[in-house]
Amino acid sequence: MLVFNFDEQFNRKNTNSLKWDLFKERVKAKYNVEDASEILPMWVADMDFAIPQVITDAIKERLDHPIFGYSYVSDACKEAIQSWFERRHNWTIDPNTIMFHQGVVPALATIIETFTEPGDKICISTPVYPPFFSIPKAQNREVIECDLELINNSFEIDFSKLEEQFRLGVKMYILCSPHNPGGVVWSREDLEKLVQLCIQYDVLLISDEIHADIVFDGYKHIPTLTVKDAEKAKIITCIAPTKTFNIAGIHAAMMVVPNVELRNKLNLNKAAHGRDDLNILASAAVKAAYEEGEQWVDEMIAYVSNNMDYVVEQLNQLEGIRVTKPQSTYLIWIDYRGTGLSEEEMMLRLLEKGKLAVEPGTKYSEAGRGFLRMNVACPLATVKDGVERFKKALS
Repeated sequence: MLVFNFDEQFNRKNTNSLKWDLFKERVKAKYNVEDASEILPMWVADMDFAIPQVITDAIKERLDHPIFGYSYVSDACKEAIQSWFERRHNWTIDPNTIMFHQGVVPALATIIETFTEPGDKICISTPVYPPFFSIPKAQNREVIECDLELINNSFEIDFSKLEEQFRLGVKMYILCSPHNPGGVVWSREDLEKLVQLCIQYDVLLISDEIHADIVFDGYKHIPTLTVKDAEKAKIITCIAPTKTFNIAGIHAAMMVVPNVELRNKLNLNKAAHGRDDLNILASAAVKAAYEEGEQWVDEMIAYVSNNMDYVVEQLNQLEGIRVTKPQSTYLIWIDYRGTGLSEEEMMLRLLEKGKLAVEPGTKYSEAGRGFLRMNVACPLATVKDGVERFKKALS
């Protein structure tokens, strides 16, 4: 029996929502859209679902205590994290290897700053989440893009091409697992090949696994640190409850760092920046999410999966559009190359005629040209509205 109502619609306008409020100014500035008031946002990766009540209750309970002094992350919170990944992913995390951060993107920035120097080569497989290239570039690192292969409308890693790049002196490789925007769940075989390459060429592997919990039937996320010879490689895995439970506004993430030498260097960086662990409310939210949020996640995944089935079935009826259901995430990667439209033409049609905001593929690098990313983590009524707007844009 279903407990949670994901059909319920909430008005997020005028709540300082990046997704619903701030995007209007960006759209106006980039695409010269005069009136963005009626545009439906299905772009940035946050959900339009109410978070689990257990998280809200935990925050309220902490608010009931009138003093907010210095705090630390409790052992109970670390145990909740450990138990979650043991249950959900067969991954036993030593609590001593968990380091907290304010988000996966800030964690990436910290790792890059700690282990590379200006001018060092950092390799990424494109198309991919934009901070993978914007953060290194902002730190004056050289970003090496190694395009993924698109086979049967699903991405695969070209290992021969990747090894060519590693031979050129790459210091770090950033993996998106599961992949955003493509929704691929990497196989154990792929991850083992990647780990062996990183060992062979002494490349530090950063595994961003923020979407690990949102995987559909028939697929299973494999934590990079659990594959063969992972202990022989230099690996840092970034995890977080923020995508899973829709709490991106509560800044909380973890770096799992089994390698003592790497952990010590990250602690030196932490001390150099005076960075603290999670704040009181974030700590309460993380503990509650991982202790009591399981049924909400299971029902959310089933709901999003049905949303995806609807979108795939509907959009594949459109001439020039090709969509395959992703294996994970709540993001759909839409191939519109068959329409013959340029990205500028497609975006203007969607924004001006369809009144729909999705992400242009080139936001994920040039390898994303000819594609769009749509977020379907919203009530089915909103999804249906978005699909009709998409159809109108192409009519």
